[in-house]
Amino acid sequence: MPDATPPLAATRDRVSEAEWQARLDAAACYRLIAHYGMSDLVYNHITVRVPGAEDRLLINPFGWLYDEITASSLITIDLAGTILLNPHADIGINPAGYVIHSAVHGARDDVGCVIHTHTRAGMAVSAMRDGLLPLTQTAMRCMPVAYHDYEGPAVALEERARLVADLGTATCMILRNHGLLTAAPTAAEAFNAMYWLEMACRAQVDAMGSGAALAMPSEAVMERSVHLYRPQTRRRFGLLEWPAMLRLLDRTDPGWRT
Repeated sequence: MPDATPPLAATRDRVSEAEWQARLDAAACYRLIAHYGMSDLVYNHITVRVPGAEDRLLINPFGWLYDEITASSLITIDLAGTILLNPHADIGINPAGYVIHSAVHGARDDVGCVIHTHTRAGMAVSAMRDGLLPLTQTAMRCMPVAYHDYEGPAVALEERARLVADLGTATCMILRNHGLLTAAPTAAEAFNAMYWLEMACRAQVDAMGSGAALAMPSEAVMERSVHLYRPQTRRRFGLLEWPAMLRLLDRTDPGWRT
């Protein structure tokens, strides 16, 4: 992975405790997305809002693989896209990441983390006219799903208003002909939502590709299942699972904490 330069090594001394914790959460999220096969070379983004400084976001340095990201390497930007802290001498951010993520963070005060992916299964479902189907319990866990029509590479600032209008209050979104997006209060919840959204897409592609007749649940069963998976009904999914995810990283990929 890239060598840690003296400025990179000193990042912890330059940020608040709240920002350092947010950096740990973000770095863990990047490594977990890579671990579960949801990264796309050096592309896509995960942003985490700094608690107590709601206009400050953490984003990856453009050109690093997800499994290279550390807490110290993340770049701090504001909602206007201005770089506030950059531990790197010659690396910036991907503008498309700013466009998509700043739109969601700017419109949703309840969102602390946004994840965007271009996985094979996610892209496949994004190209299906009917989108994500309630074929599995895992798919119903992600519903209701929002949809945003493709407008080309996300570099135009004017697209932000349409994207957030389509997202509404949803946690999971399918960007048609593009990929997947999750938005949640914490990195733990956003990762959990993305994991299940990705698994639902993989299961749908497998089931439809098998050529077998598909069994669809009744409308009543689907509505009851969606209700039971709402965070207000039983629990906020992702928080219970997060410590186990961090233990996994500490066993297999401990460099994320540096």
